[in-house]
Amino acid sequence: MQKKDKIFVAGHRGLVGSAIVKELENKGFENIITRTHKELDLTNSHAVEVFFEEEKPDYVILSAAKVGGIHGNNTYPVEFFTENMKIQLNVIENSYKNNVKKLLFLGSSCIYPKNAPQPMKEEYLLSSQLEKTNEMYALAKISGLKLCDAYNREYGTDYISVMPCNLYGLNDNYDKENAHVLPMLIRRFHEAKEANLSEVTVWGTGKPLREFMYAGDLASAVVYLMENKSAKEIGDFINIGTGKEVTILELANLIKDIVGFKGKLVFDTSKPDGTMRKLMDVSRINALGWKAETSLEEGIKIVYNDFLKNDRIRL
Repeated sequence: MQKKDKIFVAGHRGLVGSAIVKELENKGFENIITRTHKELDLTNSHAVEVFFEEEKPDYVILSAAKVGGIHGNNTYPVEFFTENMKIQLNVIENSYKNNVKKLLFLGSSCIYPKNAPQPMKEEYLLSSQLEKTNEMYALAKISGLKLCDAYNREYGTDYISVMPCNLYGLNDNYDKENAHVLPMLIRRFHEAKEANLSEVTVWGTGKPLREFMYAGDLASAVVYLMENKSAKEIGDFINIGTGKEVTILELANLIKDIVGFKGKLVFDTSKPDGTMRKLMDVSRINALGWKAETSLEEGIKIVYNDFLKNDRIRL
């Protein structure tokens, strides 16, 4: 990518997209194209077609998606599948029609089977059953990466798919119903501290192991791959993560300490744990010259400070 090339970042207001835009700007890219959902509904095929015909981006980074935690995925499986499928089909198809030089598709670690061997290597995809609590979202993401691979094989395109681990960062979703575990815990501990509550309840047993990566690190990986690596070098897709994991109990205690909540931590074991372990094998991305740099403690301190400064994200 050249500094003056047109780069369309789909989903620029989200956790991942905003981090990617910031990384591109920091590296001197001057022609970043963005649209809000109000300006461009990516599920609307005609609107996406018109946008691509008018803008003719050179590069596309597809980070737009309908995302949420266990509750959201369980409650709205149709919406999580159909909305993501529409976004992916519209953006990828119109990228090809308008001769986009290179596209990067953002997936999710939930594409891997529920009982995949740990750490999860890229070749474990579709080797057994998915986790039911987010099956429809996972199927949409699997379809997206397979579609990119199909375009590469049939039409010789350069479409890259990357699968990040659990992410957190600036511009995260702190919604009481649909947030992921890390931002949800930040909100719960903060509100409990403000209200002088005696305890905070967390879903599940606290035993599941999870890998968390600061979104700024993912952004650096995305730009690195877009600048330096082709789909032929990467293969069908590639994992991006830290290669490190913590239990939900350890995560909760870390956030509790950073927020400064002095009360008790209680686990509601009637609620689902989800997959018990999800650790990415990051040997391939590391071998290509990239490694995550932000520690979990450092990253949580950054996002909690942002949480305190931004009233809008606490609504």
